[in-house]
Amino acid sequence: QVQLVESGGGLVQAGGSLRLSCAASGPILSINTMGWYRQAPGKQRELVATITKGGNTNYADSVKGRFTISRDNAKNTVYLQMNSLKPEDTAVYSCNADMVHSYYRLPADYWGQGTQVTVSS
Repeated sequence: QVQLVESGGGLVQAGGSLRLSCAASGPILSINTMGWYRQAPGKQRELVATITKGGNTNYADSVKGRFTISRDNAKNTVYLQMNSLKPEDTAVYSCNADMVHSYYRLPADYWGQGTQVTVSS
C-alpha cells in the first residue's frame, strides 16, 4: 500500500541541527504537495513547511530562516533541515503528502507515523 516513512528524529541540544527525511512508497502515480507538520504535547498540530512538486515552499513564521524544506522527486522523498533548534521546537513531526494512487487514480492525503524531535535547553 501507499505509505510515508519518516526518519531522522532524535534528541539534540538547543542550537543544534537535525535533518528529517520522509520517503513515499507503494503504487503511486504522482505526488503533489508534500509537507511537514508538528504537534507538541497539549497543543494542536501545526504546519511547519510545505513544498509543491515544482519546488514552491511555504513556512510557518516560527521556523522561517531556521528550517529548510526540500524534495527529491526522483526518490519520492521530502526533507526538513532544521537548524538553530529551540526547546519550543520539541514535538512529534509528521510528514504529509497529497498523492494519487496508481490504481484508484484519485488524489488523497497521506500521513507518516511521526518522528519525535526533542530539543533540550
